[in-house]
Amino acid sequence: MPKMKTNSSAKKRFKLTASGKIKRKHAFKRHILTKKTTTQKRRLTHSGLVSPSDEGLVKRMLVIGK
Repeated sequence: MPKMKTNSSAKKRFKLTASGKIKRKHAFKRHILTKKTTTQKRRLTHSGLVSPSDEGLVKRMLVIGK
């Protein structure tokens, strides 16, 4: 049986925390920032966590056992 392959796009976008949760960055902070408010841009700076409903999909892409 061959080894499972990790999804390359997922390994660039997600990191695993020590407690086993999955860390992610917010979208919409790459370009076209002039029309966004300072508050919105500041809130998008900080990283967030993947929602529990999506965790299973991301873990499958990263080939992480449950």
